[in-house]
Amino acid sequence: MIPQYPILDSWGAVVLVTVFTLLLLSERAWPLRRRVQTWWKRMFINMMVGAPAFVVMRILLIPAVVAVAAWGEQHDFGLTRWLGLPGLAAGIVALLVLDYTMYLWHSLNHRVPILWRFHNVHHTDLDLDISTAFRFHFGELLLSVGVRSAQVALAGASPAVALVYEVLLEASTQFHHSNLRLPLGVERILARFIMTPRGHGIHHSVVPRETNSNYSNFLVVWDRLHRTLRLDVPQERIVVGVPAYQDERELTVSLLLLMPFRRQRQPPPTGADEQSNGSQRHVLQP
Repeated sequence: MIPQYPILDSWGAVVLVTVFTLLLLSERAWPLRRRVQTWWKRMFINMMVGAPAFVVMRILLIPAVVAVAAWGEQHDFGLTRWLGLPGLAAGIVALLVLDYTMYLWHSLNHRVPILWRFHNVHHTDLDLDISTAFRFHFGELLLSVGVRSAQVALAGASPAVALVYEVLLEASTQFHHSNLRLPLGVERILARFIMTPRGHGIHHSVVPRETNSNYSNFLVVWDRLHRTLRLDVPQERIVVGVPAYQDERELTVSLLLLMPFRRQRQPPPTGADEQSNGSQRHVLQP
């Protein structure tokens, strides 16, 4: 029997379905980047690749996270409890810790070869839109179970806060993967605080120094702290994908699911050129 979680299954599901529907309609009305693949074909491929990952998340990852959060409550374990923070403050600090450690986990997925094998499936998409937010290999989710559980334990997040962050993380992932062209002025304001479609589009570039930037999942303060924020690349210049996997005939559902278990054509993008002192780093381009 699949465990039920009221926060996730009642208002959380409504929020995520609403966000998905609005972004899906909006990105088709106001596209940011020109497509290179057929929309229906990509939607099918990305949803089929993401289906096993969703199963892993629902029957393993989320139950593990909730169990660890409950264990932390019972044993008075975690940063928020060690600091003796009251309810609201504890929830805010826990959410910040969860978001920061997700930044670290994302960056590790780009640096560690075994992790990149699985994360590479996500980056091989030749377009970037709402469907890319679901294109994660089930192996990446399996590898993240222990890490995500450790995040919750370290933060001292309650089960409710841990589930709230799951909703926030998924909603944010849908938003910054979307192909939505926001008014530039609006996006420049948002980009001061959160990851946006233009910002994450740079992260999906085939150019290593661009791929090795913008790791933040929600708040961009983590990229600012680690000097990995890059907002100076015009969208029309971006080629989405991985250089060694640009033939869409090799990006079918079956081949994508097998990809991590086969010989990789190139190593993870090196982090050597991530940091830059260029004056245009924080200027969002059209």
